[in-house]
Order: sequence, then C-alpha cells, then structure tokens
Amino acid sequence: MNTSSVASHLLRFGLLILIWPLTFSIQAPAQSRAAAPFPNRSSSASKKIILIAGHPSHGPGEHEFRAGCLLLKKCLDQVPGITSVVYSNGWPDVPNAFDGADAVLIYADGGAGHPVLQDKHREVIGDLVKRGVGLGCAHYGVEIPSTNGGPEFLEWIGGYYEHLYSVNPMWTPEFKKFPDHPITRGVKPFSNRDEWYFNMRFRDDMKGITPILVATPSDKVRDGPYVYPGGPYDNIQKNKGRPETMMWAYERPDGGRGFGFTGGHTHANWGYENQRKVVLNALLWIARARVPPEGVQSTVTPEELKQNLDPKGRKK
Repeated sequence: MNTSSVASHLLRFGLLILIWPLTFSIQAPAQSRAAAPFPNRSSSASKKIILIAGHPSHGPGEHEFRAGCLLLKKCLDQVPGITSVVYSNGWPDVPNAFDGADAVLIYADGGAGHPVLQDKHREVIGDLVKRGVGLGCAHYGVEIPSTNGGPEFLEWIGGYYEHLYSVNPMWTPEFKKFPDHPITRGVKPFSNRDEWYFNMRFRDDMKGITPILVATPSDKVRDGPYVYPGGPYDNIQKNKGRPETMMWAYERPDGGRGFGFTGGHTHANWGYENQRKVVLNALLWIARARVPPEGVQSTVTPEELKQNLDPKGRKK
C-alpha cells in the first residue's frame, strides 16, 4: 500500500470516529422518550396522593371511609417523599383539588351513586388518567354499573364489581401466596372476616392485570347467602373450587397504573398490618413512587382505630 492510500484510509477512519458519537447522541434521546410515556413521573420525585373518602354509610364500624382514609394518610405521611391529602364526605369541593396529584384513591359507596358518575367527575378522572395519574378504588368504590362507568373502569383500573355478576359474601379468605410484584413487598400471609367481593368483571384475557390477593372460597360461601342480593347465582356456584381475586394491580398500555381492593367493609380490619401494607404499597406503586424492599412499615393502635369514626349512633 502506497503512502497516499494510507493517508486516505486514515482520513476516512478519522471522519468515522468523529461522526459516530454524533449519530449516537442524536438517536439516544428518541429511544429514551419512547420508553418513558410519562417522563415527569419518575420514581425518585416526591409524590402527592389524594384520598377521597365517601359520605357516611352503613352502620358504626362499617364503611368508615373517612376514618380509614385518615389512617392511611397517617401511615403514608411517614414515608419519605410522600404527601397525602384526604377529602372527606365525597368529592372534593375545593378548586384545583387534584393539582400536582400523582395518584388518587376512591374509598366510597359505588354503584349508580359512585362519585365518578356525578356531575362531570368522570371527565376529571379521565383527564387525570390520560396524564398518567394512578387510580385506586377500594371496597364499594370498585362497583360501577356495567353500562355506565364500567367501560371506563376496565380502561382505568382493569376491572370492576358488576351487579348480579360479581358477589359480596361475608367470609374469611386466607391469603397465603403472593406474586412477585412491588405491591406485595413485605406482605405476609393474613386472613380476616370481611365482605370480600369476588368474581370481578376483568379485561379480556386479564391483559395487564396482576392478581394480588387470591384465595379459594368454600362451596358454602359460593352457595350463599350473599350480603345483597342474597343469591345464590348460577355463575358463582358453577365455579366451585376456583381461586378468586380480591385485589389486583393493572398497568395500562400507556404505562399508567391502577388497582382495585375489595376488602375494607369492616373498619377494624385496618388494624391488620398486612392488609394496611398491601394497600399502602399499592398507593405508592400507582403513584410511581419507590416501594421499600420490605414494603411500607406502619403501626396503628387500637385507640387510633377508634378515632375519626362517623357519627352513626349505636350499632344494632
């Protein structure tokens, strides 16, 4: 090879060295943007969680939405980087209530009276979801009419309680095994008697859904009576022996997150550490906050369980 050829090869190699980093720097940001649909919702930033507590409902010690949300807030506020706000007695009545929200929990009566179905609240939640805000619903808050809010719940949290399809017995599931998921970090087997709904209406093929709390109802539980209506339902009885999901996590196609939790009828059950932990973990997860390796640590005393109860009179 002559001297001119060597010089030519060195020139081309030098240009390649100069151009290659430039090419990489142009392409890399585009790849990063594609992998992060909500770049302003990183797991390292501080997070704000809104807790909507429904109007007083049922008897004393039942559907204590305000007291339950205030207990969750007390626990959340011990987590570094997390702030939480409770709005009592239904939908927030202050302007800009959802400003800066990373996640919203609705713990309230559902069905036709669901807070989401009133006024223009459906549009408000829909807009929050589009912006990547996480959404969780607890107990009666997972029930929504199949033709009025049901389609949105399938998109927002992956499933819902459907009247005369889902079922609401009082029973004692045993939650023994958990999937490998941030929501289950540190959660140990637990069991308590409550109105644990099951046979939810889920998205087709359970796409994007991870069952979190799963147990198998006995034949007696399936045969009823249920809380309302008393049943039994053929679609419940014919699936005897099948495990059922009482809590689930959902990751939307756009990367947004949601969950449903069907317990929470009996206020005293917030005294169970592992019930609190799985819900607190879920709230962090839908807010895109880091869930600690052992889950959210919290304590609730018997005295604290008696605080902030709605004035409902004596339990009959």
